[in-house]
Amino acid sequence: MNQRDDVLEALYQVIQERKTASAETSYTASLLQKGLDKILKKFGEEATEVVIAGKGGVRDEIVYEMADLLFHALVLLGYYDIPPDTVYAELRRRFGISGIAEKAARQE
Repeated sequence: MNQRDDVLEALYQVIQERKTASAETSYTASLLQKGLDKILKKFGEEATEVVIAGKGGVRDEIVYEMADLLFHALVLLGYYDIPPDTVYAELRRRFGISGIAEKAARQE
């Protein structure tokens, strides 16, 4: 596991722990307790903010918004108890395969 994996895995573990925390003291707990629709709405909002930041081209804004998006992606994974390593494994599986070929293989 490298540093990137460590921080994402650590954040994922905190998200898992927050499932039982008070919504009054934890944003993550409140988001999880509000359910899937709220989580998806926040993920969509953050994705839109990444698009806007990317269009604006200000590096610090892109980094900030991307961090928000990754956090909310981890919340979605946590909601379904899917550890980040499962996503890493899928990325490793796809590594070195043409995106066009990979997509075509999924459609068969």
